Amino acid sequence: MRLPNEFSLITIYPQTIERPPPFPHIAHMHSAAIQKCARIALMLLSILALASSLQSAESPSPETLKAFETYIQAAEARSNEELVARKNFIWVDALPEAERERTYDRLKRHQTIIRHSASCASRDCPNSPGGIIHDWTGITFVPGVTLQQTLAALQDYDHDADYYRPTVLRAKLRSRAGNSFHVFLRLKETHVLTVVLDTEYEIQYLVVDSTHAASISHSTQITEIESAGTPQERAMSPRDNHGFLWRLNSYWRFYQADGGVYIQCNAISLTRDVPAGLGWLAGPFIENVPRESLDFTLTATREALLKKFPNKTDK
Repeated sequence: MRLPNEFSLITIYPQTIERPPPFPHIAHMHSAAIQKCARIALMLLSILALASSLQSAESPSPETLKAFETYIQAAEARSNEELVARKNFIWVDALPEAERERTYDRLKRHQTIIRHSASCASRDCPNSPGGIIHDWTGITFVPGVTLQQTLAALQDYDHDADYYRPTVLRAKLRSRAGNSFHVFLRLKETHVLTVVLDTEYEIQYLVVDSTHAASISHSTQITEIESAGTPQERAMSPRDNHGFLWRLNSYWRFYQADGGVYIQCNAISLTRDVPAGLGWLAGPFIENVPRESLDFTLTATREALLKKFPNKTDK
């Protein structure tokens, strides 16, 4: 005979009597614990499968790079037109009036706003064969600072590890010639897996006028580091890397107004595509890293500026 879950059997020869357990919730706890352990085991197996699959990534193919460069050329052409015209210098100004006012209000309440760029306004952003193009734009507002102070802090690259830790582990200004900078950054990203990358950039600043400025950053080298920070640390070859980041370009705009500076950053990156059969796990990972990294960078920039140039009018 099948008994209800809330009863246990206690056998006393020669008869069997039904008696509820003294702590009926324990049976449910055991069942929940077993289910939780099963879910964890399944997740660990999935992560192991993902790591194994990622071993096959290599350098981007010529077709992948060509598609990315074509996308970049179109994006930079649009950006140059906006800079020349000085129309919609930051994307907020292109919004309808009511939405524009709400967005400015959010920014003045110390929010960082991130969205897909207009040319990639959905998850159907044009992708290159064998890779994925990520195109995000974010903006934040820093009250009580000037354009000059903002540029001076951003160009202090030797202290980026202080401003952007734990994402930036090391930073070094390799060289400077006027408004051109060559910068090294060691980056660390942890999203289930931990990845360490040695990256280098060529950065060019443009001061448009007393209240407007811009900068362009192109990655020139990205190397994945295995066993970073240990005696076994080594730079992985292009054929051995996992393809977490192949290219990273960023386009910054700075606009002094409303008693502070609006900082906008458009980050366009190229990564490997999603491993076959692991889209449910790798898809969200690959999609979220670029967005979350941009959010962190802008928020950390705002906090660094507020700390470096405290607004004495704030209580």
